[in-house]
Amino acid sequence: MQNLMTRYICNAIPGCIALVLCAASSVSAAENWIPLFNGKDLSGWTPKFKGNPPGENYKNTFRVEDGVLKVSYSEYARFAGEFGHLFWKEKLSNYRLRVEYRFVGDQSSGGASWAFRNNGVMIHSEPADSMELNQEFPTSLEVQFLGGTGTPRSTANLCTPGTHVVMDGKLITTHCTNSKSKTYDGDQWVTVEIEVRADKIRHLIDGEAVMSYSEPQLDTNDAHSKKLLEKGTPKMLNSGYIAIQAETHPTEFRKIELLKLD
Repeated sequence: MQNLMTRYICNAIPGCIALVLCAASSVSAAENWIPLFNGKDLSGWTPKFKGNPPGENYKNTFRVEDGVLKVSYSEYARFAGEFGHLFWKEKLSNYRLRVEYRFVGDQSSGGASWAFRNNGVMIHSEPADSMELNQEFPTSLEVQFLGGTGTPRSTANLCTPGTHVVMDGKLITTHCTNSKSKTYDGDQWVTVEIEVRADKIRHLIDGEAVMSYSEPQLDTNDAHSKKLLEKGTPKMLNSGYIAIQAETHPTEFRKIELLKLD
């Protein structure tokens, strides 16, 4: 019916074809969001925890319950540095990633104060199988998620394990840089979008950009990054893997969606 109506209007109104094509393109783009989380299990995802080889889901930290992907510490007596990451199977370069998350419950015993209501998504990451056995974080760009603590605390920040980026024409070597987002307190759901166009990246909340940067690159002074360079990894990063973090605070993800861009 919609196609017939479009044809009728275009026949009746000369010059409308370009507008219709534009609208059709927008509809097509909206329909091409790909769910990376199926709501049932961890299909397509590979866990990697410090001290464990890829594929071992240490203490069932990453799990699916009630249609929600959870980072849970219910089987831990005490956290002892077993930082974890859950890697999506596909290497990506140009895309938009949409994540709906929230923090719940109490932080795991043994977790550092900085990890309270702290999680994130790694982008342009090395693959799980290139990480060293006792490596805590993959060389990547972390889109850091933070929950409120009673004081202003932005989310969709940037942290750079083994990497650097350029902002406003300057090389940023500080490990973490805050976005200009507001604080999100409590257990509310928050939607963050990450727009990646090879070496140009934006973080968005509610459609508004809260951070942008470019030219992500390996830190040539970082020990693990040096090993990646020796193995042939390009210094300048324009693609990589996506990974969800596990940093001691229980977190839920009810939606992880990908829109591939040309």
